Amino acid sequence: MTVYTGRIKINTKSDGGMTDVTGDVQDIVDSSRIKDGITVVFCPGSTGALSTVEYEPGLVKDLPEVMNRIAPRDGEYAHHATWHDDNGSGHVKASIIGPDITVPVENRRLLLGRWQQIVFIEFDTKDRERELTVKVMGE
Repeated sequence: MTVYTGRIKINTKSDGGMTDVTGDVQDIVDSSRIKDGITVVFCPGSTGALSTVEYEPGLVKDLPEVMNRIAPRDGEYAHHATWHDDNGSGHVKASIIGPDITVPVENRRLLLGRWQQIVFIEFDTKDRERELTVKVMGE
């Protein structure tokens, strides 16, 4: 089995800002020269998440709004008392969605649906610079 590692640097927007990283991940798959296998994309950090969506303006607006109903930014979080900061809701939201995603690779292409893109979602209360790790494994 061959393992190839790539990194994606992105500048994010706070409070549910969504970044489409599909093209960046596909570029890493292309560079890996792995024909068939899997790709894992991971975000180090506890206020960012990875998922797939149909990356269009409606869902880019809807998903953060729904997450704000689940974990409102102005809610009471014990995290705030522990660390004297304001991003408890961001930690909760990111934990619900998760820090990684796995996508199969076939014939050097990510096996995504026609309307499915890989997105990074920033749930911190400030804009950030993130570095995602991408592992491509296979033959």
